[in-house]
Amino acid sequence: MQQVTLRKMTAAEYGAATEHREAESVRVLSRVMPEHLARERVRSGTTRFLPDGLDTVGHHLLTAENESGEAVGNAWIGPDPSQASGTASAAWLYDINVFPPYRRLGYGSAILAAAEALVAREGRTALGLNVVGDNEAAIALYRRSGYEVTSMSMRKKM
Repeated sequence: MQQVTLRKMTAAEYGAATEHREAESVRVLSRVMPEHLARERVRSGTTRFLPDGLDTVGHHLLTAENESGEAVGNAWIGPDPSQASGTASAAWLYDINVFPPYRRLGYGSAILAAAEALVAREGRTALGLNVVGDNEAAIALYRRSGYEVTSMSMRKKM
């Protein structure tokens, strides 16, 4: 089993992670709305959830390093957006990413386990997340790690 260490992202890593996350979010949202609206919504969400970027209080923007010190992925963990600020017992995994050369090698599980350990050290009792319905690899990872479906949204195009 792989092991990773989580550390705060550098400014350059934050920029690259934000660019990747926003591009992926626009790609997914563009399935249900025009791309320009998806881009606007995604950028608005980044501004709303990370008003101070890398230094937004209560949010962890982390790079995962393997035992050789190589950056293998990243994660963004913060307060559960469905709970009132400052009173939440749950955290939220806003984003998790394994860099392409390290995929399918166990690093997704390692990053998720490290994120869970961080959340537990903070005294949180749950970690929630959203996953796109056709991301079968991520869904399998979360199921193997003990996550359960708590709600489901479905859509049929006409």
